[in-house]
Amino acid sequence: MNVAEQFGANLVRLRRRAGLSQEQTAIRATLHRTEIGLLERGHRLARVDTVAKLAGALEVDPGDFFDGIEWLPGAPHPGGRFTEGSRRWPPAAR
Repeated sequence: MNVAEQFGANLVRLRRRAGLSQEQTAIRATLHRTEIGLLERGHRLARVDTVAKLAGALEVDPGDFFDGIEWLPGAPHPGGRFTEGSRRWPPAAR
């Protein structure tokens, strides 16, 4: 699962937990319903203002959308890489 797909899976989980349809979520977030669908399917990655709108609409912490997404800087890939999995964002202090 890539970053957009993980974000979308998190959005679906949070939206369903709130008991809202895609259309209700879109209205509350002042977004188009098709935008919610594209985000949930991982076809689009949300901008920061969209994350803020979604968090407000679903009454969740913006960080909840990043569950399972982690950035690993540096080696072995120049510049770092994203990992997806069961980790919570932000990572726990070590």
